Amino acid sequence: MKDFQELISSYRNFPRKGIVFKDLLGILKDPDAFKELIYMMSEDEVIKNCDAIACIDARGFIFGSPIAFNIGKPMVVLRKPGKLPGELITADYELEYGKNSLSIQKSSIEKFSSFAIVDDLLATGGTANCAYSLLSKLGKEVTGLSVVAELRNLNARQILEMEVVSQIEL
Repeated sequence: MKDFQELISSYRNFPRKGIVFKDLLGILKDPDAFKELIYMMSEDEVIKNCDAIACIDARGFIFGSPIAFNIGKPMVVLRKPGKLPGELITADYELEYGKNSLSIQKSSIEKFSSFAIVDDLLATGGTANCAYSLLSKLGKEVTGLSVVAELRNLNARQILEMEVVSQIEL
């Protein structure tokens, strides 16, 4: 098993002062590590028990897409403002460094009743909570959140109303 933590870089004061940005993209530079990670994430019960994978903009797409391909399940996207056409459902959330919103195309989720949410990193939980709220208010079941890494010291699990599976604790 690869030591994924060796492939993660930290950038202080990005995107603003006081934030330590954890860059997981080093995993993509190591095809064996990336493949191993995708296979590991694909084995999560939250992934196996869903109808479709809901990936959070934008780094969630990087990990959710190969998971969906690997297990043969559809992928839908939760995008930031101004990125999706059609009839949208939108929810706002707060970041540790600002505010944002996520939208999903109503037509993309109509055929599915349960979703696993996939993202790269769980920090404060604001983005994941927004995705959960958006799907839940539409009557959809969320089987859980699958992330590559989790900043455990921020205690995001305590505010989330879903199971969380993380491959790496930072």
